Order: sequence, then structure tokens, then C-alpha cells
Amino acid sequence: MENILQMKTSQTDSSFGPSVQVLPARADAEVLVVCEHASNHVPACLNDLGLSGDVLQSHVAWDPGALGVAQHLASVFNGPLVQGEISRLVYDCNRPPEAADAIPARSEIYEILGNADLTPKQRQKRVDRVYEPFRAALADEIATRRSALRLMVTVHSFTPVYRGQKRDVEIGILHGNDARFAEAMMATQPGGSPYLTLMNEPYSAADGVAHTLDLHGTTNDLPSVMLEIRNDLITTGTEQVKMSNMLAAWIERALQQFDRGSQA
Repeated sequence: MENILQMKTSQTDSSFGPSVQVLPARADAEVLVVCEHASNHVPACLNDLGLSGDVLQSHVAWDPGALGVAQHLASVFNGPLVQGEISRLVYDCNRPPEAADAIPARSEIYEILGNADLTPKQRQKRVDRVYEPFRAALADEIATRRSALRLMVTVHSFTPVYRGQKRDVEIGILHGNDARFAEAMMATQPGGSPYLTLMNEPYSAADGVAHTLDLHGTTNDLPSVMLEIRNDLITTGTEQVKMSNMLAAWIERALQQFDRGSQA
């Protein structure tokens, strides 16, 4: 049990630093929380990918506010949290190595000069240093805990304005190949909720965002769901706690309905 009391990190290359962190939890935890885009950190060896500080602080480099929500959600459920420690512009851990946008040469309106014209060897180094440790850490958590786990939740945030277009949706409930838990959440939405909530908005599996859900959820027959939260709703710690408390109560209701449906 001693390893459960210690925070685990994965460090595969001193020039990159840790690429994933696992916050511990009890062995019998039932909900696993994931935050792939928790950090905007770019290893010094990559020279900020040729980007300004403003760009690296923006939503193109990470999911602002998502980590705070994920941390509190994990705390409420006494569950583990697997979080990325490197910017998605270096490597997007919610994409498989063969995906072109796993290492984007362009993100929204920004050219990512440090990702342009990478050789296969350079791309593979990003896979080995960032993606593989993250994938392995998450796979290990699931394998170790599978008998107790009931659900995997991935937490993301999105910008309220994208390519000049305003987004009205405030919370998105997304699924991959397994839609069961997303449907249970949509069926148990909080009464009188102030948030406009839609299924598979502002993204869906068609946009390539279901990699973690399918690789680690569906293949392990582990119910899963992706939560997308508009980032202007979670800019402060207080807002993040409020949002995560609401989501935790909602998830608990959906779990109860899901269990009843599974037993029917």
C-alpha cells in the first residue's frame, strides 16, 4: 500500500522532464480521472517551439482550468488522477502516433514553427518521450484497479470563441465507440441547470478526440466519458470547485442510472 501514498511521475529523458503525473488514491477507487491537456509546459530543449509567451499561455497550448476541475473531481471521488505534464503542442496525448495532429504544424491561426518539417526520427522521439509514458501510466492504473473501477472520466476545456465564431455550448458530453455513459449523463442532467449542455459538442469522435476513451475505456470494457467545459466558466479556483462539485453530483446520478440499466 505504500506506493499508493506517493505521487508517481514518469521521467524518460532529462531534456524533456516528466511527461505524466499520477496522483494517488485508494486501491478500491471507483472513478479514474484523466486530464491529458493539463499543462502548457514546453521542454527548454524545444525553444518554446518558436512561439511567444502569449501563445503558450493560450488555449492552443493546453486546456485552461481543466486541471483544477480534474483535481477536485478526483478528490471528491477519492480516485486517481492521470495528468499530462507537457503541452499538447509538443505532443497531444489524446491522439495516436499516426495522427497528423498529434504533433500539429498549425493550431487554429498559429504556425507551430518548432513542429514544421520534423523527420520521422524527431517525431518518434516525441512519441517515446511524451505519448508512451502517458499511455503506459494510464494503462497501468486501469490494469491495477480494473476490478474496482466503474468509470473513466476525461476532463477538457474549450475556448468560447474559435476562429472568430462564438460558441454558445457551455458543457459538452462526449463519447467514443461506447456511448453508454454519455447517454446516461444526458438522461440525468441537473434540473434547472444554468449551463447549456449538448452531446458531442463542440467536438465529437469525428474530430479525432476519442482516442483515450476508445484505447483505454472501450478496449477494457470500462465505461467512459469526456467532459468539455467552456474555459470562461472555470477561470478561478472557486469556479473550478463549483463546476467539479456540480459534475461530481451529476456523475453519481448517472452512475446509479447506468448500474440500474446494466442490471435490467
